[in-house]
Amino acid sequence: MPRVLASRMSRLGTETAFEVLARAKALEATGKNIVHLEIGEPDFDTPANIVRAGQAALGSGHTHYVAAAGLPELRAAITADSARARGVEHSAAEVLVCPGAKPVMFYMILALIEDGDEVIYPNPGFPIYESMINFAGGRAVPVPLLEENGFSFDLAAFEKLLTPRTKLVILNSPSNPTGGVLSADLLEGIARLAVERDFWVLSDEIYCRVLYEGKHSSIAALPGMRERTVILDGFSKIYSMTGWRLGYALGPKELINQMTRLQVNSASCTAPFTQLAGCEALTGPQEQPAHMVAVFRQRRDRIVAGLNAVRGVSCASPAGAFYAFPNILGTGMKSQPCADLLLNEAGVAVLPGTSFGAHGEGHIRLSYANSMENIDKALARMERLFGRK
Repeated sequence: MPRVLASRMSRLGTETAFEVLARAKALEATGKNIVHLEIGEPDFDTPANIVRAGQAALGSGHTHYVAAAGLPELRAAITADSARARGVEHSAAEVLVCPGAKPVMFYMILALIEDGDEVIYPNPGFPIYESMINFAGGRAVPVPLLEENGFSFDLAAFEKLLTPRTKLVILNSPSNPTGGVLSADLLEGIARLAVERDFWVLSDEIYCRVLYEGKHSSIAALPGMRERTVILDGFSKIYSMTGWRLGYALGPKELINQMTRLQVNSASCTAPFTQLAGCEALTGPQEQPAHMVAVFRQRRDRIVAGLNAVRGVSCASPAGAFYAFPNILGTGMKSQPCADLLLNEAGVAVLPGTSFGAHGEGHIRLSYANSMENIDKALARMERLFGRK
């Protein structure tokens, strides 16, 4: 039996969170108590009205193939919601509904990037960006998100990364893993350069509703950007629908059509009962999502204060998402050994900052999408391990 894989498989990365989860589960199987702060998944149940809508759709026979781009009613709901939230008008033909938000990254990069094309992406950042750029044969060009810059970047430094081969820039605000937010001034500068240099933008806005200060700004709303930007968003985070697998892209019709062709060749379509649940999520009551963000804010304040009390650790307060990204260099340790020690000795599952790129060295990521009780338990274990300031 042939055993030789395609060479491109060697360029495909992974998402470390699931590897750490497996290790943590293996320790739990031996009787060790583990506090799980590794997975970026809200610990809230999907709101009951959304569950009921999904159940009703199943009961009504919405279990068959549908149009690859998505149900008309969901595409209409997405455009209306985005127009309210972002101030950007799209037609239903400019929406692609996907089984999760990750396919948006795959489809856009596969549709645009050829051998040697350069893609600028945030580092530390969601690891699938770099993985997919490499898989498609592109050249991944990291823009460092530095703690001293509020986990953002300087426009002048960004401009130096641009070359005639720059075809795509990936932005993520609020950011995973740092919780950083790109300022309106920076977005305006990037937009100006995008028009001048003629590159595409993938704007990953999956955490745009988990924002603690101010109002979300989308680069797609800026002059000249609607026609060169694909917005990535979805239902997993704000509606606690991770297992429902429901995301979407908003962008120029010509590119959305090509991305839809990729969906036809891979997933065919997104489950219709999931899509109808998504309609209810966008058009139904919003009290539970708002409550969830308020709880995340309380947890953020608790975990940041607690981390800053641990010897050798310092932590900036994230402006969005639900991750803390503390600096642990004061412990004398690097990211991976620190994460390993926390898991094996303290029973706290976290991710090393290097899981999100080389510029994550010296940090670890903790998801505070967990109960206050478990957050306090994890902080107490860290204090016992490293000491208190």
